[in-house]
Amino acid sequence: MSLRFAYNTNGTANHRIEDAIRLIKDAGYDGVALTLDIHHLDPFAENWVIEADRIASLLNRLELGSVIETGARFLLDPTAKHEPTLVTADASGRARRVGFLKRAIEIGKILNSEAVSFWAGVPKPGVDHGEARGWLIEGLRDVSDFAAEKGVVAALEPEPGMLIETLDDFAAIDLPGLSLALDTGHCLVTGERDPAAAVHEFAPRLGTVAIEDMKRGEHIHLPFGEGDMDVPAVLDALDAIGFSKLVCVELSRESHRADVMVGQSLDYLRTCRRPGPGLPMPDTTPREAAMPGLPTS
Repeated sequence: MSLRFAYNTNGTANHRIEDAIRLIKDAGYDGVALTLDIHHLDPFAENWVIEADRIASLLNRLELGSVIETGARFLLDPTAKHEPTLVTADASGRARRVGFLKRAIEIGKILNSEAVSFWAGVPKPGVDHGEARGWLIEGLRDVSDFAAEKGVVAALEPEPGMLIETLDDFAAIDLPGLSLALDTGHCLVTGERDPAAAVHEFAPRLGTVAIEDMKRGEHIHLPFGEGDMDVPAVLDALDAIGFSKLVCVELSRESHRADVMVGQSLDYLRTCRRPGPGLPMPDTTPREAAMPGLPTS
C-alpha cells in the first residue's frame, strides 16, 4: 500500500477554495487538509451548510479525501491571534472555541473527513496551569464526545509553546476517544523524540499526520530540503505501521508561491526515497592536459 498525501489549504491562502482544491488535485495529491477560515469555507457564514455541501461535492467529483484543520489565526477574534482557546480564562471564550470545534466536526461529517485536528492553546500570563488543565479536559471531553456522536475522529495536536506541547503531554490525557494529530516537525522543535520513532510509538492512536521540513528548535514550517527533518525515515515509519490515512503537507508560510510549492512538495515526497545515482565517475583527464586554474570538465 502506497502512502496517501494531502496539502493544507493554509498554504494556499491567496487562492479561492475551489482553485486551491483543483491546484492540489492537478498536482497529484490524494486529498486536502482544509483549514477552515474566513475565505476557505467560513464555518460562521450563514450559508455554511450549503458551502460545506458544495465543497463535499467537489471533493467527491475529484476523488479527494480530506482532513479538517482548525488553526486559522483570526477566525474567532480579529484582534487576537488564535484566541480564544480551550485554556482561555474567560468561560464564554472557551465556550466559543468549543462551539467552533463542534462546527468543524459537523463540517467534517458533511465532507466525510478522516479527522478533525485541533490544539489546546496557550495560557495567558497569570493563569494557573493547573486550573487551565481543568478547563482543557472539560473542553476536550465535550468535543470528543460530540465527535463520537457524529462518527468523526477528533485529534488533538501537541503544539510547541502550548499547554499540550509534547507527546508526553498528550499521553497524560485520559480520554480514550481522543486521537493524536501528529505533526512530525514539532518533534524537532521540542527535541522530545525522533519523528520516525514517534510514528512507531503512537501508531495505535494516530488520527492524522502532518509533515514538512523544520529545523531543530525552530518552529518554522519549511519546504522540504531546507531543514533537519529526515523525511525518508518518517515515510518509512509510516509505511512500516501500515498508515493508510492522509499524510498532510503543511507549509502555511508559502501561500505566495503555492503555484510552485504544491507540486514541488509532492514531487519531493515521491522521489526522496529513491536510490541515488551512485558515486560520480572518477576524473580520467590526464594531469598534463589540464590548464592551470581551469576545470577539467
